[in-house]
Amino acid sequence: MHPALITLLDLLDLERIEQDIFRGQSRSAVVPRVFGGQVAAQALVAAGRTVPEGRDVHSLHAYFLRMGDPGAPIVYTVDRIRDGRSFTTRRVVAVQHGQPIFHLSASFQTFEEGLEHQAAMPEAPDPESLPTAEEMLPRYADRFLAPAVVEAILDARAGVDLRYVERPPFATVGQPREPRSQVWFRTDGKLADDRLLHMCLATYVSDMTLLDSILLAHGRGGWTTGDIVGASLDHAMWFHRPFRADEWLLYDQESPSSSGGRGLGQARIYTQDGRLAISVIQEGLLRVPR
Repeated sequence: MHPALITLLDLLDLERIEQDIFRGQSRSAVVPRVFGGQVAAQALVAAGRTVPEGRDVHSLHAYFLRMGDPGAPIVYTVDRIRDGRSFTTRRVVAVQHGQPIFHLSASFQTFEEGLEHQAAMPEAPDPESLPTAEEMLPRYADRFLAPAVVEAILDARAGVDLRYVERPPFATVGQPREPRSQVWFRTDGKLADDRLLHMCLATYVSDMTLLDSILLAHGRGGWTTGDIVGASLDHAMWFHRPFRADEWLLYDQESPSSSGGRGLGQARIYTQDGRLAISVIQEGLLRVPR
């Protein structure tokens, strides 16, 4: 297992300080804020640890309220909203320096048989044929990215093998194109057979590239090039079918709209054999610096 993945798994192994109160740490960050996907994943860990065995998360809805401080621990308080015969609902508030920075509601369900259909998986190249982030990013460091920015991107994605199908926003500045993007991802090593862990890791990755398609529509590079000031505002996920985060997953993303200083990204995550595993929607703040 890659050392960076071990570090990431340690981040998701929260300390229980009371029955429904947990404490999490953050990576040392090159940028002065906590990565949103980390907070979302840790909140889901906290919620999941209070749920009866045999119930998997099927949906989550979250709001990013304040920028997280990577130098301070994050306290997660879980409210046990409901425990029904089939469904369990939890609410989690993440707090730093006495203020809430993140709010999550998640619903869990026992497995049931039911009607089945899904949207077909779009075409995409074999992930093994695509360059890794470590191979791709240096190609653009001189033209588009400062060395510190490359370091920040690699730091945020350490432990995850994420591969772009086409050139990312920071490599297409000034070249607007269709607001669609695809990446393949998996963890840098095998994981235990813990379904909650795989769902939390997918949640972690889901915040990395979802706003890319919005930037592509306008030929903007985003925070990496300084031509957009952005932040995640809210995040929602629906988990449809079993998957493993240590096996290739296709993140197919698009943006239907941007207006009012905000942009919407929506996506589907497929297993390599074509099963629709997760649907994701996120709205982000996107401001043009003056």
